[in-house]
Amino acid sequence: MDESALQGIYNYRRLTDLIATAGQPSEEELAAVAHAGFEAVVNLALHDAEYSLPDERRTVESTGMRYIHIPVVWERPLRADLERFFEVMDEMTGKRIFVHCAANKRVSAFMALYRQLRQGWSAEAVMPDVLAIWEPDDVWRRFFQEMIG
Repeated sequence: MDESALQGIYNYRRLTDLIATAGQPSEEELAAVAHAGFEAVVNLALHDAEYSLPDERRTVESTGMRYIHIPVVWERPLRADLERFFEVMDEMTGKRIFVHCAANKRVSAFMALYRQLRQGWSAEAVMPDVLAIWEPDDVWRRFFQEMIG
């Protein structure tokens, strides 16, 4: 599966053969995601943000991919958001999943917590993928601490 067209998506990162993450893709980039063989798109951004697409669900579903929206408020990530994300990721184990938000910051944090809490990775193993995108601020450092316990 050719993923070269995905390299231009803002903050694109391929984490595994089955999971890639990024910032907000355009409609054309979502078509490329489908063409690359992804089966589902998980969006952690809000729909009312200035960078969101007019109807991302329709765009994604028109390509044959499944669309899941878990809107995570940037200044107030919630345990319930993370638990829903875990449910979705667990449900889609073995499928090719493209996970995005506005800039791949929420996603990098949620993926790190998923890997650590659900897949048993160490904090040292998950943080390089977060730090490649951004340095978590106080809100997100506190969220990590609260979720890890």
